[in-house]
Amino acid sequence: MVTVIHPSKDIVGSKSRLLEGRSIALGICGSVAAVRAPEIARELMRNGADVWAVISPAGQGIISPQIMEWATGNPVATGLTGKIEHVALAGDMEGSADLVLIAPATANTIGKIAAGIDDTAVTSLATTAIGAGKPMIIAPAMHGSMYSHPAVAENLERLRKMGIRIVDPVLEEGKAKIADCATLVREAIGMLCSKDLVGKRVLITAGPTRSYLDAIRYLTNSSSGRMGLALAEEASARGAEVTVVCGPSGIRPPGRVIRVETTEEMLAVVLAEIGKERYDLLILAAAPLDFAFSARSAGKITSESELAASLVPLPKIYEEARKASSDLFIIGFKAEYGLEERELLSRAQRRLEGSGMNLIVANDLSRPGRGFEAETNEVYILGRTGLVNHIPLSSKREAARAILDAYIREGI
Repeated sequence: MVTVIHPSKDIVGSKSRLLEGRSIALGICGSVAAVRAPEIARELMRNGADVWAVISPAGQGIISPQIMEWATGNPVATGLTGKIEHVALAGDMEGSADLVLIAPATANTIGKIAAGIDDTAVTSLATTAIGAGKPMIIAPAMHGSMYSHPAVAENLERLRKMGIRIVDPVLEEGKAKIADCATLVREAIGMLCSKDLVGKRVLITAGPTRSYLDAIRYLTNSSSGRMGLALAEEASARGAEVTVVCGPSGIRPPGRVIRVETTEEMLAVVLAEIGKERYDLLILAAAPLDFAFSARSAGKITSESELAASLVPLPKIYEEARKASSDLFIIGFKAEYGLEERELLSRAQRRLEGSGMNLIVANDLSRPGRGFEAETNEVYILGRTGLVNHIPLSSKREAARAILDAYIREGI
């Protein structure tokens, strides 16, 4: 017999394999935000998940089961039948979902779940998952006045105490709008990843730095900070206590964030942190300037005058960090441009030797999809004995996972 794969599943894993082999039950309630459910399902699938939709009667008035079957490529549960859908998806049994995500969750459904009331397929799914100890995420969506009701706040707090992750809505235009799709996918990835960094303290640098010529002009690079952000998200999701020292960038990492501008400031903060706190791991994912202007003019240099500027070398953060701490595990980065693989690895290995770093991550910024501003990367992780792992072009979160996996193998 020929096994037919639903055509809608052709997107599975197209963005990442972070949810590969994972099954997610997506509960959909009667909020207008239910129109976002196909997008949520498809993004989960693009990151590798198999998604099964469960829709309440009120939800079916907003989004049809046919649309969700198209979106997921799987049959949709709209009620409980002899197939015992709630147990099959959320029970403590082989083949059930790894995670239950209720998005959107209305005030009505939140109250029922908190009280253990089962009168729809979604509430029965939730009760079964809670009883089975399944990971669960709830993303509220409702009118702002409903979200402000004290009973709704109490119900959400009760769910938190049950171990359920509540993804706060965005409060705007008098509405409590469901969190954006990227946030929900990131939460799902975090809930399902390993918790092997619990009890570890991780310090991460991210983004570019600047050197000022005058009050408004500066030298910098195009680093977006996305690699540092991915590392912070992965480390935090795995249970670590994370501090990020971030240069000028729009990223918003989890954990404690210290903002800096210059390489000198970044170095000073890193040294201060490892001097006063016990860190297990330092990841130098930032792209600090190697050179700075030798002098900074006060005010603004006029455009009519001739200008001659000189640059002076700056200290290496990894060298100073090793001097300050002999036992800290340090992971550095080596970005090159336009090199063949053999030369890229050779230069990274030479940088690692005698540097005080334990691991180094090398990449070539000239290749498509691997630059500072890209959402993807290809990296080579090297240790003292050579290549540890090669991560082909993947999402930066996947690269971050591989880097932390290497730390687990090498550093613990």
